[in-house]
Amino acid sequence: MSSRAESHHQHRDVTGGWLRPSVFGAMDGLVSNFALIAGVAGGTANTRVIALGGVAGLAAGALSMAGGEYVSVASQRELAQAEIDVERRELARHPDDERAELAQSFVDQGVTPELADEVARQISQHPERALDVHTRAELGITPGELPSPMVAAVSSFLSFSVGALLPLLPYLLGAEDLMVSAVVSCVALFAAGAAVSAITARSWWYSGLRQFLVGAVAAGVTFGVGNMIGVAGL
Repeated sequence: MSSRAESHHQHRDVTGGWLRPSVFGAMDGLVSNFALIAGVAGGTANTRVIALGGVAGLAAGALSMAGGEYVSVASQRELAQAEIDVERRELARHPDDERAELAQSFVDQGVTPELADEVARQISQHPERALDVHTRAELGITPGELPSPMVAAVSSFLSFSVGALLPLLPYLLGAEDLMVSAVVSCVALFAAGAAVSAITARSWWYSGLRQFLVGAVAAGVTFGVGNMIGVAGL
């Protein structure tokens, strides 16, 4: 019955450990390295120096993002696992209280007390199933579906690298003018923002324009800083 009820639509995965770091990594790589390259270009016309700064920004940023995501998701996972262990111990030590608590949660959602007691009783007969239901109800997580730190780290590293490569690529191919990198970066910023709209409720033009403005402002500010430092000869 439930499979037939769900056959007419499918939901996208909104709890996995790869989507957020991938999107954030690509955006951050594109914006930060575009801004870095613009800042260096504002202070010097030496394309080798500009390219070196872009390569260093890509490597440092990708490694930093990957390390930060790994530690962040690992800590989040460890905290969740600790709370799951607390719930497992409570189910073992106070099964009747936990069953009554589960039944009450069903009643709070509109189920009749008699049916809620029966459902809670049947669920409680299977310890792991009961643990899944309790943790979803009380913590909003499922024990077997915790995000992977490694998946988050690799996703972040790869996506940041791709994003950071785009403003750098023109210089690696021989470009000598920041304008070439700026055009590539601005087009990529708009396209990336528009692409994100496919998994959000925002329109493609709004998401694209927002991302374009964020990157353009960041690059403009750092270019100005680099130009002032370059003129001052520091």
